[in-house]
Amino acid sequence: MENTGTGSFLRTRRLESYFDASSSPNVKEKPKTLAKEELGLKPRVDMFADEDGWSSVLISWIRIVTCFLTMMVTTFIWALIMLMLVPWPYERIRQGNIYGHVTGRLMMWILGNPMRIEGAEFSNKRAIYISNHASPLDIFLIMWLTPTGTVGIAKKEIIWYPLIGQIYVLANHLRIDRSNPTAAIESMKEAARAVLKNNLSLIIFPEGTRSKTGRLLPFKKGFVHLALQSRLPIVPMVLTGTHLAWRKGGLHVRPAPLTVKYLPPISTKDWTADKINDYIKMLHDLYVKHLPESQRPLVLEGPRNSSNS
Repeated sequence: MENTGTGSFLRTRRLESYFDASSSPNVKEKPKTLAKEELGLKPRVDMFADEDGWSSVLISWIRIVTCFLTMMVTTFIWALIMLMLVPWPYERIRQGNIYGHVTGRLMMWILGNPMRIEGAEFSNKRAIYISNHASPLDIFLIMWLTPTGTVGIAKKEIIWYPLIGQIYVLANHLRIDRSNPTAAIESMKEAARAVLKNNLSLIIFPEGTRSKTGRLLPFKKGFVHLALQSRLPIVPMVLTGTHLAWRKGGLHVRPAPLTVKYLPPISTKDWTADKINDYIKMLHDLYVKHLPESQRPLVLEGPRNSSNS
């Protein structure tokens, strides 16, 4: 199901495509692609062709600088708001979500990637939202698309990320020390208690870090501990194409098409602590099923037991 309102809002002009098409001598060598488009078939994310011409790079840099300047403005405005709300931590969470909705949507509009949202009917439930993570774009999408009343859980080092880290702390989101598994598990328990007390949702990357290749990494146990403590349902968010649009270590945003797919909520009311590894494998397999071939793990990257949370 396509969210047409979102699709029309994010539809890009793709200036770089026009520049490349006007200068390329090989346009006539792509009849199959044109035929598919004329037939109305959906383009495959893993079939995206890189656009590394000078015009594409220049437009990408302009967009990135515009994003940074825009984020500076929105961060300054909401930082002032949240500083005035220091005595009211729940209100800071709510304002942090509003900041994310505004900033995340602006970032994606400026970058201009074609985008499709599926399963939007599952996007406003009180739940533990989990997402694969392969690109900086994932942060913007999560900021924009998680519901108001959602608290994030990230590594403690996020405070050093320019702009995002500081607003993250002001918004009263949660940080954990991943170097100490015992302390991390205790942090998860405290997070679950805070979520239940304040009727919040959670967002977490179960891989625990960003994939360098775009392929799904093994899942950590933290999100299962949260589910066991809170008994909230789990709503998987499957992000595809972001690893092609903005690769790790680079500053070139390509016009790759993106898809955000919300899967139906998974009840955790009957989950038991002795089946943690089974739940991890079940969720990991679910992601493998819904990801394109280019983002599925290699055989050696499959789920493995991990003592880390």
